[in-house]
Amino acid sequence: MRILGLDFGSRTVGVAVSDELLLTAQGVETIERKEENKLRKTCARIETLIGEYGVTEIVLGFPKNMNNTEGERAEKTKEFKEMLERRTGLPVILWDERLTTVAAEQVLMESGVRRENRKAVIDKVAACLILQGYLDSLKKDGTEIG
Repeated sequence: MRILGLDFGSRTVGVAVSDELLLTAQGVETIERKEENKLRKTCARIETLIGEYGVTEIVLGFPKNMNNTEGERAEKTKEFKEMLERRTGLPVILWDERLTTVAAEQVLMESGVRRENRKAVIDKVAACLILQGYLDSLKKDGTEIG
């Protein structure tokens, strides 16, 4: 049993997956698309990854505004959540992703990744941070896993 973490952007989706013990998140890839509303291939790739990793649940970064309101990006994320649930039959949990891209940028800078190379991996790192936050909350809450 594994959990898939997704950072859904207008042109990319960062992907991370948990280990089988649901302790750590590892970056998998960044799925790119040419147009924001062209999601068929993106969903197909996610479905392939679900099969490869034996995923039983999806955590999707939810981009709330800093004042806790929901904007246009949050609405698009909710639509993507519904599409994923229909296509995969898996539960999709929305997880507050405020500041994860900023944190991902910081991690990459501290790791010495050059500015021109960060863009290629930032969404994958953000997906890791989203998923790791969710995994940590499961441990902290004492939630029964599995």
